[in-house]
Amino acid sequence: MRVRISGSCAAAIAVGLLAAAAPGAHAAPPTAGALPASTVTPLIEGLNKPWDVVAAPDGTILTGERRGRFVVRDPNGGIREVRADLSDLYAEGETGLMGLALAADFGTSRTLYSCQGHRGPDGTDIRVQSWTVDPGWTELTRGATVLAGIPVGQGGRHGGCRLFAHPDGSLFVGTGDTAHPQVPQDRNSLGGKVLHIDPDGTPAAGNPDPDSPVFTLGHRNVQGLALRPGTGELYAVEQGTVRDDEVNLLQPGGNYGYRPDRFPFVYDESVPMTDPARVPGAIGAVWSSGAPTLATPGGTFVTGAGWQGWDGALVITSQQQEKLLFLELTADGRSVDETATALEGQFGRLRSVTARPDGALLVTTDNGRDDRVLLVEPAAD
Repeated sequence: MRVRISGSCAAAIAVGLLAAAAPGAHAAPPTAGALPASTVTPLIEGLNKPWDVVAAPDGTILTGERRGRFVVRDPNGGIREVRADLSDLYAEGETGLMGLALAADFGTSRTLYSCQGHRGPDGTDIRVQSWTVDPGWTELTRGATVLAGIPVGQGGRHGGCRLFAHPDGSLFVGTGDTAHPQVPQDRNSLGGKVLHIDPDGTPAAGNPDPDSPVFTLGHRNVQGLALRPGTGELYAVEQGTVRDDEVNLLQPGGNYGYRPDRFPFVYDESVPMTDPARVPGAIGAVWSSGAPTLATPGGTFVTGAGWQGWDGALVITSQQQEKLLFLELTADGRSVDETATALEGQFGRLRSVTARPDGALLVTTDNGRDDRVLLVEPAAD
């Protein structure tokens, strides 16, 4: 079923892409205009909390449920479960089978990466795991554990864990702070960070400490990573406390100022998300939600003429306010000129958003029952 959505007419399951463009703090003249009409097509249905979704070069779509299941939709529309050994999966609270990424050379290597909770004789942690995908997309064969030792909190709170496969072959990993007060500022912990590693798990070139995978620190719960087209700029989308979800422009060695340790042994979420008073030199956010939060677990950049003035905008998902939020960044990428919302209240909580090369978006819902992978594409004129 395909549903055409516009700003002026209602449909059975969607009212419209709301073109509520508003100037941001940068106060530049509006340029993006209204969001174009769009169509929404459910591609996979009957899921339970699909945390992420990837699109392969051959048109195959793969998603994974947080409790531990891979599901694929082939280019002809066939849907099936993909066999995989997930016997060591730790799925508790916010942790389980989480971020997915296809290797930059997937066409030849058939390598997939997952970020997932792990439980075994060696303890419980979060790991980046490699897999080899068979040509028919029927089975994933476990490869090496790329990175182990990402901490996991009691009950799985603030597990992260977003993967971004950079075109240069390296991997960026966004992690959560496990709801422990010292973790975000602890350079020896992999929690509350953005990590940068090579496919063998070693620290990537350009890291502030060549012996450490830590790329940036001072984060609460990074669940989105996105590369701005044509710039090389990498952005993190971060879940806030009761206020201030954030979009941050990442700089090697940057400290983004979350420090919830004002009182001994207390995880103090009343502190600011960015606290320059207690974290000198803390880097301010490109965008923050204010209060209340939206709960922002994913982000990507849209491309293509079909998006009209919003070509190149950052789009982030919202669980709490059940919408897509489009952010038109300034030329320098350090603030926001305009915003607009889409799909508000139409499909429930939205978690992951992935851009396809053709400009369409793949969006996963996060309602806990009858979840879907949606195809969102600008409608043809």
